[in-house]
Amino acid sequence: MPADFSGFWARDYARGDDIIGVLQSAIYEIGKRRGHSDPAGPVASERDVARLMPLARLVELITRTDELTISQTEHEIFVERRDDFSLLCAFFDGVAKPTNSAFGKETCGWDGDRLISLQEFPDGLRVIHRFQTSKDRQQLRVTTTASSDTAPMPITVSRFFWRIQKRPGKFECIETLSMNRVCSTGRLAL
Repeated sequence: MPADFSGFWARDYARGDDIIGVLQSAIYEIGKRRGHSDPAGPVASERDVARLMPLARLVELITRTDELTISQTEHEIFVERRDDFSLLCAFFDGVAKPTNSAFGKETCGWDGDRLISLQEFPDGLRVIHRFQTSKDRQQLRVTTTASSDTAPMPITVSRFFWRIQKRPGKFECIETLSMNRVCSTGRLAL
């Protein structure tokens, strides 16, 4: 594989895009394209803003994770996002293998040393994640773009992560049906 993303990554809150700034820029750009303006500059219509807001909320939700655990073999890359959904990229003989689920289709590929994950959902929703490490492999940039047939333009947000050495936590926790979450300072056994 062209790049190795494996390891533990923690979000760098000092870098990356602010979703409000991204949304304001998109609204400005839509107004400019449509030729709507007021004394303050280009303004998007209320209809365009209403169609863009769900996409902006979606991007905010899917980029909120503050920790990634990436496992990589010669056949797959598995991106675990703490408290969120995971991404799985499967490769057979070096070629990306699309995976289908009840939610849609996920296809992965390479653009040089960048890993690209394209998720296609019903009703024309598409989400693209681009993963790229720094030359020293200590930083990871994840750029997420969401587009929809109903939104006037895509929304793109970049998040940055630092490689970390994961240490075992002080507590071991498991989820149980009878007692919900059970935690201990020792090893838990079922």
